[in-house]
Amino acid sequence: MDRVSSSMKQVSNPLPKVLSRRAGGGGLEAERESFERAQTVSINKAINAQEVAVKEKHARTCILGTHHEKGAQTFWSVVNRLPLSGNAVLCWKFCHVFHKLLRDGHSNVLKDSVRYKNELSDMSRMWGHLSEGYGQLCSIYLKLLRTKMEFHTKNPRFPGNLQMSDRQLDEAGENDVNNFFQLTVEMFDYLECELNLFQTVFSSLDMSRSVSVTAAGQCRLAPLIQVILDCSHLYDYTVKLLFKLHSCLPADTLQGHRDRFLEQFRKLKDLFYRSSNLQYFKRLIQIPQLPENPPNFLRASALSEHISPVVVIPAEASSPDSEPITDLVEMDTASQSLFDNKFDDIFGSSFSSDPFNFNSQNGMNKDDKDRLIEQLYGEIAALKEELENFKAESARGAVQLRGRASELEAELAEQRHLKQQAQDESEFLRAELEELKKQREDTEKAQRSLTEIERRAQANEQRYSKLKEKYSELVQNHADLLRKNAEVTKQVTVARQAQGDVEREKKELEDSFQRVSEQAQRKSQEQAEVLDTLKRELAASRQELQVLQGTLESSTQAGAEQSTRIAGLEQERDSLSRAAEQHGEEMAALRAELQQLRDESAEQALQRRLAEEQFALLQGTAQEAERMVQDALGRLEDPAHIGCTGSADCLLSRTLAASECVERLRDAHSKYLSNRAAVGSLLPCLALFAHLVSDTLLQGSATSHVAPMEPADRLLEMCKQCGSEAVSYLSALQDLGTVEGADCSLVMTCLSRISAIGEELRPRGLDVKQEELGDLVDKEMAATAAAIETAAARIEEMLSKARAGDTGVKLEVNERILGSCTGLMQAIHVLVLASKDLQREIVESGRGAASPKEFYAKNSRWTEGLISASKAVGWGATVMVDAADLVVQGKGTFEELMVCSREIAASTAQLVAASKVKADKDSANLCKLQQASRGVNQATAGVVASTKAGKSQVEEKDSMDFSSMTLTQIKRQEMDSQVRVLELENQLQKERQKLGDLRKKHYELAGVAEGWEEDAAD
Repeated sequence: MDRVSSSMKQVSNPLPKVLSRRAGGGGLEAERESFERAQTVSINKAINAQEVAVKEKHARTCILGTHHEKGAQTFWSVVNRLPLSGNAVLCWKFCHVFHKLLRDGHSNVLKDSVRYKNELSDMSRMWGHLSEGYGQLCSIYLKLLRTKMEFHTKNPRFPGNLQMSDRQLDEAGENDVNNFFQLTVEMFDYLECELNLFQTVFSSLDMSRSVSVTAAGQCRLAPLIQVILDCSHLYDYTVKLLFKLHSCLPADTLQGHRDRFLEQFRKLKDLFYRSSNLQYFKRLIQIPQLPENPPNFLRASALSEHISPVVVIPAEASSPDSEPITDLVEMDTASQSLFDNKFDDIFGSSFSSDPFNFNSQNGMNKDDKDRLIEQLYGEIAALKEELENFKAESARGAVQLRGRASELEAELAEQRHLKQQAQDESEFLRAELEELKKQREDTEKAQRSLTEIERRAQANEQRYSKLKEKYSELVQNHADLLRKNAEVTKQVTVARQAQGDVEREKKELEDSFQRVSEQAQRKSQEQAEVLDTLKRELAASRQELQVLQGTLESSTQAGAEQSTRIAGLEQERDSLSRAAEQHGEEMAALRAELQQLRDESAEQALQRRLAEEQFALLQGTAQEAERMVQDALGRLEDPAHIGCTGSADCLLSRTLAASECVERLRDAHSKYLSNRAAVGSLLPCLALFAHLVSDTLLQGSATSHVAPMEPADRLLEMCKQCGSEAVSYLSALQDLGTVEGADCSLVMTCLSRISAIGEELRPRGLDVKQEELGDLVDKEMAATAAAIETAAARIEEMLSKARAGDTGVKLEVNERILGSCTGLMQAIHVLVLASKDLQREIVESGRGAASPKEFYAKNSRWTEGLISASKAVGWGATVMVDAADLVVQGKGTFEELMVCSREIAASTAQLVAASKVKADKDSANLCKLQQASRGVNQATAGVVASTKAGKSQVEEKDSMDFSSMTLTQIKRQEMDSQVRVLELENQLQKERQKLGDLRKKHYELAGVAEGWEEDAAD
């Protein structure tokens, strides 16, 4: 820079001259025209039909032009006039130049080119149809350019040449893992397009020859330089993004990313290796080599081992096809214009004509100018060399810094991973601590409960000890009383003589003892009171004994009194003995009652818990059953259920099963009310009840869809009522207060009504016993043959009458129609005979040891089909003869005759189908029947054709004569005809709709009558 400034000092005050030149210049339009002309020349030279590589100087001129005008308007205005769709080489070179503009051109090139994205897509599809030459190459290259524009449109932070620092890459993802994930996918797609172009170019070249030194080979290989530059950056960014994603997301989530990266890594490594061996690339670009093994994204420290691939373009080889510049004065017009345009961007447009005021230098001749120019060239070369050295050093420093940054990022990622592991372990330990705290609280609660139980046990033990002590005291008192009783007995023996005198005292003692006994009986329920009472009685007895002793001592002389006292004492002894025994029995009873109360309380608790669990089980089953019935009621109103249809027989079978289930449910409910432990028999009945009732509701709704309106409404309403009653019954079972009052009789009533409606809707088929089916088949077939013969005889009779009474066109028409009808009857007659033969063969081969009637009875459905088809054929023949008679008499219509002929053909087809059901496919009679069926179809076509021909002849004869009508009359007739046409069209539309409804209803009724729906259900 010092050399440049010293050179600038040699120029005397250039800037005022520039400003004066710019201020005085007014040729902006001329400069614009010159710029556009120069750009047009360069673009046309760069994009031409010659199969040679694009010259670098022309491409550089196009790039500088985009910077000059800050966009690509001029480029596209010139390109749009080129026949890109007509010349593949021209389109290929356009893609190369456009790729260079997207990479190195102005940033507005992308904005100006997005509007042409659809045209590029159409051109890509067009060239994709060519499988040879440049067709596929152009198609893939155009797809790549479209992908590049879409990528840079979605990610505006990425420049066209994809050169970004790691900080800018992080900012592009906004530090959001979702953005990084999506960005990686887009880069994979971008790199995939680049690799496809790479492989397609190599596959189009004959690598057995030195194609890289030929002009055609260089034309195909030249765009790959841009591809190599893009691939090196995309590979580097993809590796860094994958390492970043693996530090944030689980490895399983990124398995697809890793698989796709490995595939692209192998392709890119192979293509880089093959490219580096080509002579063409060795002098233009230094292609990096990828590592032997792909990066291990599962190891965060592997990021430090990643080295970003750097593509080096030598300065002397950047313009391999441009001529060396020997003299600044001898530059060609295009180079001079390019230099002026670039100089105008820096110093202004007027300054480029005489930038350093060489022409106005005083005393400076041409040699001085040449020396100055050479000096400037030397300084520029030296500066370029220093700049290249500085760039190389900065590149090496940048690589080292990137490596160090990668190491630091790997360490940071590893530290983050360790931090995350520590956090997870901390969370796990915290959760375990909380669990231990909860366990400790539960243990403390259990310990407190155990302490309380032990305290209660100790209290009970103390209470039992006290009772035991009181019982021991009673036993001791009883022993004392016995001993005293023995002493008294001894005294009684001594004082037996005084028995008479103590009679009165004896009665008083009996009364007192009786009162004492009654008082002991009243207080026997309370143990403490009983003991107190016994103590008082014992004390009273002691006092009385003392009194008696004193009395005996004082009244030794009164024998009668002593005898009385002795008798009283004996009674007292007996009473005391009985009282002691009674108190012992009471204590034993109290102990037994206490043990019984303990046992009964535990048993009652278990029974109460068992009853609660059984009722909860019943309640849950009833809730599930109620939800099932509610679901069936909801499906009745579902529009998707309207298309479901069913038969009355299937409805009756479901209703019968539901009724039987209701009876079993009623018995199980009664058993449950009598014994609440019998819930095991009630639960299966509830589940089956809900299933069968739901099935009955859905089958009833399906049957109502094919039933007449009134029965259908009644059936649907009854189904809804049945479902409501079932829900009410199940709701009552869920409440403990209403379980006894739950009654399913209303559900049974609704099922009975549904069954009655189903009986009304059952099809009324042939009221014939199965034993009579065989005879009925023969009768119907014979009746059909007789009806056909009768119809043929009537037609012959009508033909004779027509020949006798008609002439001209009418006779011709009647003869043709009746002749075709006769042929149809003969064909039907042959078909009926063939059907009989085939039917006889089927019966003989299928009945075995059974009789024909038993065979018909066993296959009643098939037999009924034969009978129905035979009746249809006979009825059709009769109706057709009547229609032909009316037509011959002039009272009928030709259309009625055509409809009758088609109907009888359909009836015969039904007869053929019914006969073929059980026939052997190799049967000779079956072949005859099929031939007869084709004969009937041909005869039917003949009847229709003769009827149409006769109708046209009659209409031609009856054509109107307009010769005598005026203009007003004709106009009036025209309006009437239009009105009549509209009326007929309206009637035709209504009749077609009516015919469709009739056919639909006939099909439904026939299906119900024949049991098609039941067969489908089976």
